[in-house]
Amino acid sequence: MIHALGASQGIAIGKAFVLPHWEWELPDQKIDVADLAKEFDRLYEGIRRSKTEISQMKTELDEAVGSNEASIFDAHLAILEDPVFMNEIQGIIQRQYKVAEVAVKEAIDHFVTMFDLLDDEYMKERALDIKDVGNRLLKHLLGAPEISLPEDTQPFVLVVRELSPSQLVHLKPELVLGIVTMVGSPTSHSAIMARAFGIPMVMGVEGKLDEPIGTGDLLVIDGETGMLQIDPTPEIIARYTEMRKRLLAHKEQLLKLAEVPSVSMDGVRITLAANISSLKELDAALSNGAQGVGLFRTEFLYMDRAHFPTEDEQFEVYRAAAQKLNGNKLIIRTLDIGGDKHLDYFEMPEEENPFLGFRAIRFSLQRKDLFKIQLRAILRASYYGDVWIMYPLITSVEEVREANEVLAEAKRELLTEGIPHRADVKAGIMIEVPAAVAIADVLAEEAAFFSIGTNDLIQFTLAVDRMNEQISHMYEPFHPAILRMIRTVSEAARASGIPVSICGEIAGDVQALPIWLGLGIEELSLSAQAILPVKQSLLRSRASDSRSLLESIFRCRTAAEARALANQFHAEAALAPGNAKPPV
Repeated sequence: MIHALGASQGIAIGKAFVLPHWEWELPDQKIDVADLAKEFDRLYEGIRRSKTEISQMKTELDEAVGSNEASIFDAHLAILEDPVFMNEIQGIIQRQYKVAEVAVKEAIDHFVTMFDLLDDEYMKERALDIKDVGNRLLKHLLGAPEISLPEDTQPFVLVVRELSPSQLVHLKPELVLGIVTMVGSPTSHSAIMARAFGIPMVMGVEGKLDEPIGTGDLLVIDGETGMLQIDPTPEIIARYTEMRKRLLAHKEQLLKLAEVPSVSMDGVRITLAANISSLKELDAALSNGAQGVGLFRTEFLYMDRAHFPTEDEQFEVYRAAAQKLNGNKLIIRTLDIGGDKHLDYFEMPEEENPFLGFRAIRFSLQRKDLFKIQLRAILRASYYGDVWIMYPLITSVEEVREANEVLAEAKRELLTEGIPHRADVKAGIMIEVPAAVAIADVLAEEAAFFSIGTNDLIQFTLAVDRMNEQISHMYEPFHPAILRMIRTVSEAARASGIPVSICGEIAGDVQALPIWLGLGIEELSLSAQAILPVKQSLLRSRASDSRSLLESIFRCRTAAEARALANQFHAEAALAPGNAKPPV
């Protein structure tokens, strides 16, 4: 059994199809000076054909899974128009008299090597984009065929060194049981697309194999845990077949709760809102019974494209989301770029500690021109639904006031221009750094609402990078410091009479539900997949019991003690008389 990285949830059992790893080996061909014009013509024709193909793939993906995922190919088109990349190719042809395909290959190798040397996961992923685009261009220059997938109708588990978006877009989801890659990251474009298609995916198995996987080998993969089993025994196959069957049956059973009110057994209601980054995700959330959107991550509208989105482009997306929610709340977080999220078309400054640097609200307040464009788009969308605005990474009162000044200016402009919008849109903040917790009572006088961003709050408070395998075990949501911070913020919000919600992975942890009930939290913002399991647990819970448990949890001195109490409470609640089958 091999343990790698889980990138897309689900269990797959089937025979492998190994996609060959095609590395171009080209002789170093030279040309005469008289042939330069001809070689440039070949290059430009290859670029034209590549752009046409990429545009077609974008259209196909847009129709299949939505515009957010399809925008990945905007970044590919941008590479073919990038002056640095193209100047490198043209320079090799003109100065070294090399044929176009050799120049393209050398340019690809140069940029891929340069990006791979950077200690930046995002740039490593962009290296795959350059390789993907470059190989497409080489294919046209050489007249080479695509590497094809099986043409029969037998489903398979795809095994590949690294999977590019161009390859993934041509897959038929109904034939691909799962995907295994030798290298890659769960934040890569291919992982994002696999999740959109609902295909289980395991990444990063390179160096963990005793021998290569061959086409026809039987595989079992678990896309949640990252488990890969090659040539499993009949017992393992039976076990995972049963697990897969139970997972599917459980999902079907939970779907019956989608329209059931999210109310505890003693009548306490908690709004279960969704975290989304696209309209496609909103559709999935609504099908799972989401009662609104607690976090719309707008940065994905800015990423994987060739330029900043216009006001109208943003407005159309925000309006569509508001209309789909049919009166339920839509909280739109303003651009949270920086850290591990970059824009291909905007060069961010190099920083030793990017997560503590020029990002989120800091970027917006320095680029108020871009900030106001986004705020105008959000305000215009507010005319079509219950839209709220949320500022990320707030650390001071000054930041809230400065952001609200830009918001007020955007409102005045729209009023002058006669553009419909709501003047009473609520503007709140994410509480995700210790400084904001410490002055939560003061911030509550400036903000219309709080959303506690637990993912970053835990990282910043405990000084733990959860993606660092050596210390990820120290990333502990039940740490007494974290629980006390959440209590401090919720008490400050209640004292000022403003709403407060919990956002982040812990919001979807059913074992943490008693804490939210005990604290009187009225809204959780969680992933679409977590909504129904949390609702099921809520239907089996009593707020009165949770308040008693909370007193015991806050007396715990360690995270292990607090988690053990929560686990025990959750298990007993599930087994209590009358709780085994929640109402449907």
